[in-house]
Amino acid sequence: MNLENKLAAAQKSFEKWKNVSVQERQKLLLQLAKQLEKNKDKLAKNITREMNKPISQAIAEIEKCALMTNYYATAKNILQPEKIETEFRLSEIHYVPKGVILGVMPWNFPFWQALRFAVPAILSGNTVVLKHASICFGSGNLIEKLFREAGFPKGVFQNLEIGHAEVKKVLEHPAVQGVSLTGSEKAGAEVASIAGKNIKKSLLELGGSDAFIILDDAQFKKAAENGAKARLQNCGQACNAGKRFIIQKNIEEKFLPLFIKEYQKYVPGNPMKKETNLSGMARPDLADELEKQYEKALKFGAEIILPLKRLSDTELQPGLIKVKAGNPILQEELFGPLGMIMIAKDDKHAVELANDIPFGLSNSVWTKDKKRQKFFIENLESGTVSINKISSSDPRLPFGGAKSSGYGTELSMLALKEFVNLKTVIGN
Repeated sequence: MNLENKLAAAQKSFEKWKNVSVQERQKLLLQLAKQLEKNKDKLAKNITREMNKPISQAIAEIEKCALMTNYYATAKNILQPEKIETEFRLSEIHYVPKGVILGVMPWNFPFWQALRFAVPAILSGNTVVLKHASICFGSGNLIEKLFREAGFPKGVFQNLEIGHAEVKKVLEHPAVQGVSLTGSEKAGAEVASIAGKNIKKSLLELGGSDAFIILDDAQFKKAAENGAKARLQNCGQACNAGKRFIIQKNIEEKFLPLFIKEYQKYVPGNPMKKETNLSGMARPDLADELEKQYEKALKFGAEIILPLKRLSDTELQPGLIKVKAGNPILQEELFGPLGMIMIAKDDKHAVELANDIPFGLSNSVWTKDKKRQKFFIENLESGTVSINKISSSDPRLPFGGAKSSGYGTELSMLALKEFVNLKTVIGN
């Protein structure tokens, strides 16, 4: 089926799907969650083949997709008309699905990113067309097959095997009413500008350079273990990975050796073995780019703690560098196994360092003191602040960024209202 026919099919399906009750849609989502759980090993192997993720992490990704889908399948219906108290007999807000929504999704979490967008959009009564990363067309096709096997009508979810050049054409198509993009700042700006010119809704989840802040009253061992995982799971290829480790000056000598020890436990191995905790990057060019950023950081004064070493076309021995404020590398996102250490004099300085970047996705703070926790919660410029835990998304809670990390909400019940029109109904 060509692109025009697929978009026509999505529009035709929407005309019927929008009239299906939320309860009936949820029944199908329950079936989708079961399909994900039932086929998780097969689906995970596909992820690992496509983008090199260690198989244990690929299985965890599918399990999280099933958990999220089940959450929406069993959630209370917040889309029913909302009655507002006024002097009028009839005074309501209705939530009306927009239509066909385009998802432009990345390769780093091939199932999670696509389903995180698609499930709430579809539950809200929209139909979805997916433009996946070129190395993940197999995942896109498998997701479409899962929707069909779960009993969803044809055309509710379709995978489009198209390149970046065709995204503009899809977004300009009259059937398409909005777009959700997860990706780079540059890609987000391009897609948002096309959506804006065509007066269509856009939701952007873009890059991050998240701070992982360790204060002098933190649990050092737990912080060190979680810090290494925060930087190196998925080979460091996550928007909300811990990337800048801001350590309070008076604990540098005590904490840094613990962190280095945990960091060195991540050694590239065969991604198909369950014990492997680190594999190669998704593509050789991504490893090339990270090496260039490493050299740039060093050129502007960064100190090597652990050297970043190229082991093969995609494999890198994880690196750690000590970076001071003003290094231009801090204005970029490091997507891969390279962490940055920064030293803060006190809490105020730690907040200044954490906020002094273009991004604002999520930050993690390690302190037992509730007053200190409150200070960081109130002053960090990010969509999420995690206290004494690794930054991660949770289906029950909203996920999104501030500043150049994008706008709009994914996950939680709030996501159900991202791609709907509010219709006011009023009268006597």
